Amino acid sequence: MNHIRYVEYDARHDAGFVFDVPQGHDCWLLLLTHTPAFFRVDGILTEYPAKSAVLFAPHTPIHYRASGELYKNDWIRFDSDENYVSSLPIRNTPFPLPDADYCHNLFQLITWKNSFPGQNNERIVDQLLQLLFSELQEASRMGTGSFRLSPNYHELMNLRKAIYNSPQLSWNVSGMAQQLHLSEGYLQLLYKNAFGTSCMDDCIKARIRLAKDQLLYTDKTITSISEFCGYRNVEHFCRQFKRLTGKSPKEFRKSGKDSAAFQI
Repeated sequence: MNHIRYVEYDARHDAGFVFDVPQGHDCWLLLLTHTPAFFRVDGILTEYPAKSAVLFAPHTPIHYRASGELYKNDWIRFDSDENYVSSLPIRNTPFPLPDADYCHNLFQLITWKNSFPGQNNERIVDQLLQLLFSELQEASRMGTGSFRLSPNYHELMNLRKAIYNSPQLSWNVSGMAQQLHLSEGYLQLLYKNAFGTSCMDDCIKARIRLAKDQLLYTDKTITSISEFCGYRNVEHFCRQFKRLTGKSPKEFRKSGKDSAAFQI
């Protein structure tokens, strides 16, 4: 069970901001930073980058401060007896968030649901907290090695989300590189290192995933589906579809609505 004492997102402070509680709180404190900040860890004041998280356990010394003209964060002060909170691998030390935007969105939802009375809001807040800590668990396991993520990681993550959300757009390496202000070669290197696949392979996979849905749940022609998924040439679409699925679009549609067919 969780009890939120206070929660806020996008809290802003000026350059002189210092938060110092030597004896700690009698509850948990979770922070998600949007700007770089200094944290005292094991007695040493160290600067950590934006998009970091830190969970302070009860009765643990807390000290952090702004490192620039602006300090901005999301934060929640709460009580909890949940194992997913107490079992977080990294506590009292900041660690990087690979998908900080997702965590920020959850913070917004928690704040809204906690602020306004409504039926089942307590249950919903508990579920949102569990989702948030599931993401933190994964991020903290990644953060046990070198602290910093690969260069431009968050921009790459946003690019990947955009590809999967809108695979039908005219994606190409040149345009993606311009969007991230990188050279084409460096973009491809960073993307492959971050996600284990190339940006164009992700685009193809996302398009075929969309095509599967269209084949199973619409009566569009294969040519129309090809165009809808961003292909200019239906023959090229059919070749890529068969290469990834082992079936032609026509064979796939005929095979029926087998849920296993969605595995690429």
